Amino acid sequence: MSQEILIRLAQEDDCTHAETISAWYIRSSQERGTGIATRTPEYLKKKIKSKNAVIAFVGSELAGFCYIEVFSSGEYVSNSGLIVTNGFRRMGLAKKIKEAAFNLARDSNPSAKVFGITTSDIVMDINSNLGYRPVSFGQLTQDEEFWKGCSSCKNYDILTRNEKKMCLCTAMLAPSKKEKMKLDLENMIIQKKSEDNE
Repeated sequence: MSQEILIRLAQEDDCTHAETISAWYIRSSQERGTGIATRTPEYLKKKIKSKNAVIAFVGSELAGFCYIEVFSSGEYVSNSGLIVTNGFRRMGLAKKIKEAAFNLARDSNPSAKVFGITTSDIVMDINSNLGYRPVSFGQLTQDEEFWKGCSSCKNYDILTRNEKKMCLCTAMLAPSKKEKMKLDLENMIIQKKSEDNE
């Protein structure tokens, strides 16, 4: 019998998992060898306490995590730190966690453009299905706080050498919730006009 998957907004009690999640990032960085920013337990606790994170369980076991960050005075919001621990990969959990974080980002910051950077093919595929598209780094926030988060990545020297204009990561951007609603409405109007003309 398959175990129940629970994905929810992280709560203050979940701070007890911060050490474990932080260790996951370090291990993933070592295993992948492609560069992944690590996060301290203190930093993860801030995200949890501010209601800017989603957490996943399979049965009673901690299985995954992702958080959001707001930059440039609310103009941009990122989904960051998507991780699923080894024992629970290949069951669609990353996609579900990312969708929950994406919805959290959009619902809590409806005017902000949603963005992320990644070297993972899996994350790029999930992002594409959510409506992200690849863009140049110049279309992302220029907020120093975001780029500071890359400093623990082994490829940070590539980013700084290129003046934050390119790295090994792919930059991806999705419209804000308000932009998306406007696009959907315009699409409905165009479709309606097309049907009326038939």
